[in-house]
Amino acid sequence: MAGRVSVQCCIAGGGPAGMMLGLLLARAGVDVLVLEKHGDFLRDFRGDTIHPSTLEIIHELGLLEQLLALPHQKAPGINAQFGDLALTVADFSTLPTRCGFIAFMPQWDFLNFLAEQGSRYPSFRVLMQAEVTDLVKLAGTIVGLRATTPDGPLEVRADLVVGADGRHSVVRDKAGLPVEEFGVPMDVLWFGLSRRAKDPESPVGRFDRGRIFIMLNRGDYWQCGFVIPKGSRAQLETQGLPAFRETVGRLAPFLADRVDEIKSWEPVKLLTVQVDRLRDWCRPGLLCIGDAAHAMSPIGGVGINLAIQDAVATANLLAGLLRRGAVTPADLRLVQERRAWPTQMTQRMQLLLQDRVIKTVLAGDGPLVPPWPLRLIARFPILRRIPARLIGMGFRPEHVRTSVVQ
Repeated sequence: MAGRVSVQCCIAGGGPAGMMLGLLLARAGVDVLVLEKHGDFLRDFRGDTIHPSTLEIIHELGLLEQLLALPHQKAPGINAQFGDLALTVADFSTLPTRCGFIAFMPQWDFLNFLAEQGSRYPSFRVLMQAEVTDLVKLAGTIVGLRATTPDGPLEVRADLVVGADGRHSVVRDKAGLPVEEFGVPMDVLWFGLSRRAKDPESPVGRFDRGRIFIMLNRGDYWQCGFVIPKGSRAQLETQGLPAFRETVGRLAPFLADRVDEIKSWEPVKLLTVQVDRLRDWCRPGLLCIGDAAHAMSPIGGVGINLAIQDAVATANLLAGLLRRGAVTPADLRLVQERRAWPTQMTQRMQLLLQDRVIKTVLAGDGPLVPPWPLRLIARFPILRRIPARLIGMGFRPEHVRTSVVQ
């Protein structure tokens, strides 16, 4: 596709927010085009957690059985070891949702699933290898965008442009939307190690003096997250790969017999952590959602699910308006008003944990004392329901309010 096309809604970015919004709008009878800059969805170590709130949305769409037929692992809880204290931090089985677990599923499978479901509707289109480069403006209103494709330049005119193109969003940059950034004390090294039948089942977080290590069960392998002080990868590498392997084996003794699978630094991928959010999510003719509106910390793995919630709220508020004609700036602000509070509350919780727990642990100064909330949960297990609700459902879970329009 090249040249010029017109649609009611053009979405930049085929991630969870963009694909879910595209599906919901097409289901509601809106002519929608999703532009994805890559040729496929295959990216290693993307967020692969599908939380109970997202599974509830899939259920409301009548697609849960089909989704769970895809390969996945279920995590009914989150375990942690803080020094000598081992406990279950969150118990998702207590949630008032259809699924009392987190599903770990490769994100490319989830996105392909959403694309396949969207293709059932004639008004749904996805264009791969379409990289957004600029916005089209007319008299102060954003009326479309420009992209490069293998077939040549493409201009899309749309009643609404949605920026769902992630934390390095071209759309928000070209729109000049101001970003509020929050300092973070950490980055994460992601890598995989083989998993064996005798290994634990549930995700585990290990907190030791100066070290934090996360293990996520991915079936035949562990997706491992080694948390490091911000910008310290080069320093870690100077200590050598044998020292890194020895540290991993000490933090997770059951993995000690397979740390030699880390043959070099190349498969150890750096996730640069950032937390930010837009002050204004919209301009006339434009709305940003998901990571384009608010980059989240990996704490709790909630970023994907917050993006999905944004998409559902956007469809609920705007689908009918788009079907009937262009949306107004006041209509777009309703989305931000709906989603700003849960975003801010989630980021406050993440920043609090970063400043009060993660920064202290990584500093390695003084004795390693479990935070009082963990000590309280260890004493009163019923309190596991609180972090389960905050992580599994969030502060304002959305529900599908749109109907199918043929």
